[in-house]
Amino acid sequence: MSATDQMRAMLDQLMGTTRNGDDGRSLKFSDPRVCKSFLLNCCPHDILASTRMDLGECPKVHDLAFRADYQNASKSRDFYYDIEAMEHLQAFIADCDRRTEAAKQRLKETQEELTAEVAEKANAVHALAEEIGKKLAKAEALGEAGEVEESMSLMKEIDELRAKKIKAEHEYRTSMPASTYQQQKLRVCEVCSAYLGIHDNDIRLADHFGGKLHLGFLTIREKLAELEKTAGPRKAELKRTGKIHERDDDRSRSRYFVGGRELDRRSRVHRSRSRERRRTEGSMANAAKSSNTSARSDRGEHRDRDKESERRSSRGTPDRRRSRSRSRGRNYNTSRRRSHSRDRYRR
Repeated sequence: MSATDQMRAMLDQLMGTTRNGDDGRSLKFSDPRVCKSFLLNCCPHDILASTRMDLGECPKVHDLAFRADYQNASKSRDFYYDIEAMEHLQAFIADCDRRTEAAKQRLKETQEELTAEVAEKANAVHALAEEIGKKLAKAEALGEAGEVEESMSLMKEIDELRAKKIKAEHEYRTSMPASTYQQQKLRVCEVCSAYLGIHDNDIRLADHFGGKLHLGFLTIREKLAELEKTAGPRKAELKRTGKIHERDDDRSRSRYFVGGRELDRRSRVHRSRSRERRRTEGSMANAAKSSNTSARSDRGEHRDRDKESERRSSRGTPDRRRSRSRSRGRNYNTSRRRSHSRDRYRR
């Protein structure tokens, strides 16, 4: 994005669609084609962009100017867009929880089942490792922000947790055979449904808990909890007064946002397109490399031909001399034979 585009986006965000007067736009922020979750700054398509769970572009319109218009208009009128955004996030989180339960079921079927005592010790190691990873990611963020004292205090807490983790790992190791202990025991992150190993080091866990994917899901869950506190009672009040009917609510849910399994489908489609794009780029690079190789081989063949022609031209002069000498010899002998025949007839 150029500097001009960035300035234009900032002006749209601050002043809305009417910053240059009435521009005659036919689309307004209240249009059903505009993403209401984007107006409240909680659309999962934006939050999870450029992550492993990238959903691609939102099927609805995102425009910073519409968000500014909504913020100005919501001061004098209630549009109930928070209820729609809450339903959107509820559908998305329900889909994420479904994937989490499916991942847990796969681990239960593939991993060796532990006894209750060993499972409890493994969960204790996992809990300490997750707490260390979260605090380490937070300490790194504080250090980058310049808050050194807070970061150092967190590092002291991390050292204490590491000592507890070493003790818990020792208890877990002594409660099972060595061959079984070497196997990686996985568990599923309750926030983003990613896999975490019991042998993962602190840096790996800090990268996970401080990564964009985990923080994005954490932001969505926190926003959903906030909306459920504020918009949940308002939705129940609207249903009680008859302003929102259950059937109309379900119809609007299917019309105004994409959620549930459809989000999972869009994520698979986006990942497959990304893989296809990378595959195409790789084939083009290989084709360019092969063309360069063939060009170099052609140049080498031409160079060899030139050298061969030079050799032939250098050998051409003595061959001609040799042929001339031989021809002269043949002419000399012929003349001698002719002379002898003439003498014979003369006698």
